[in-house]
Amino acid sequence: MTPSAEVTRFRSVLAAKLGWTFDDNDMRQLAEVLAKRSAEHGLSHARYLVRLARENWDDELTTLAEDLTINETYFYRHGEQFRVLADVALPERIAARSSQRVLRMLSVGCSSGEEAYTLAIVAREVQPGADWIISVQGLDANPAVLQRARTGRYSTWSLRETPDAIRQRYFHADGGEFELDATIRSTVRFQQYNVANDDEVLWRPDQYDVVFCRNLLMYLTPQVRESLIQRMTRALSPGGYLFLGHTDSLGSRPDGLEPQHTRQTFYYRRQQPVSRLDALPPVAAPARRHVPEPPGPVASGVHDRAMGLLLDERFADALRLIEAEPMDGRTPRDVLLHAVLLAGAGRLDEAEMLCRRLLDADGLYADAHHQLAVCLEGGAAVDVAIGHYRLAAYLDPDFAMPRLRLGLLARRRGENRIAVPELDRALGLLRRERDERIALFGGGFGRIALTTLCRAELDACGAYR
Repeated sequence: MTPSAEVTRFRSVLAAKLGWTFDDNDMRQLAEVLAKRSAEHGLSHARYLVRLARENWDDELTTLAEDLTINETYFYRHGEQFRVLADVALPERIAARSSQRVLRMLSVGCSSGEEAYTLAIVAREVQPGADWIISVQGLDANPAVLQRARTGRYSTWSLRETPDAIRQRYFHADGGEFELDATIRSTVRFQQYNVANDDEVLWRPDQYDVVFCRNLLMYLTPQVRESLIQRMTRALSPGGYLFLGHTDSLGSRPDGLEPQHTRQTFYYRRQQPVSRLDALPPVAAPARRHVPEPPGPVASGVHDRAMGLLLDERFADALRLIEAEPMDGRTPRDVLLHAVLLAGAGRLDEAEMLCRRLLDADGLYADAHHQLAVCLEGGAAVDVAIGHYRLAAYLDPDFAMPRLRLGLLARRRGENRIAVPELDRALGLLRRERDERIALFGGGFGRIALTTLCRAELDACGAYR
């Protein structure tokens, strides 16, 4: 095999054995790891790959997990999710578990333990009595980071987002580090685990109140990703909560889960069984939707003509045309186009009002969340805009435009590690993005221009070096 063919084969074996996926930007790193590990065993690349593919070579897979994982974490990372955990999820689970007085939580891809320990701290802060049992399980494929997690010792940098009161209560200075209090360490257990494998005990149905699996799904092959989602859903108690990372999405209608949105945070709740009476449909209840219905016969002509003017860059004419139509009888698609044209004319407050009206009617409308974010970003409310871009991406995993905006905003802030996965995801999605969405949200740029922009920004991040 040629060197490039060997690296491609290595990528395939890693996908089969670990469930991890690597894109073309990772080929250099894979080539370096392949050369290093082959030399360590005194094997040619070809013989090493044969052995890795055919044998149950657990020790080698463990070493590869250590060499290939990136572990960027800290306590209270993405603090808005932990605020929802404390204020919404855990109070509900405490009420549901009042007879057992046990809370069970799981951290998948826990790295060096900061996330798992944060779960334990938050639960300890809200538990209603000392007789409650808190149990947190942390999982990771890398034994080296798990060993660090078990020590419970962390640097100041790992505590950079930790509230001062929490730091004083649960961390003890020791030399140049901080040692986590034994009461918290005793509630957390760590286990080496390869997500490509099943485990009947670990994924026993209905056992966890909360599962955190943040920024892991995007690195898994589609088959392993879907299998892991099914396991996590099944292992959640009815009414239990699943928190994913901002780069992960299950769409707006995941099987067995209900999307939730609180305080600019998107998460999921496992559906609870309904009684026969609960299952009866309410009288005249309209079906909820997150994708706008096709336009009606009255509005369709105006909408199509306005879209044509938009494509011809006759924005003022398009806006005048759509504003001449009465508001009554407009479809969500018409209102969205009106909001886009208003924003393009600099009338951001009016555009924002229309977007919020759309979301009042249907909070799962991804396009409306995206356009609201455009309005907020233009009005300098960038942090709030980011939340709505993330919501749009969550609700529709195939939506390229919010990924592109998130990547560009991260680049503007110098956060290249955040920008690269967002821009890379946008680049892949742009190939199949709907023409109407590109016309609405592309800012006058077509598919080719937006693709070129993505590539240029990725190159500026060093992704192609």
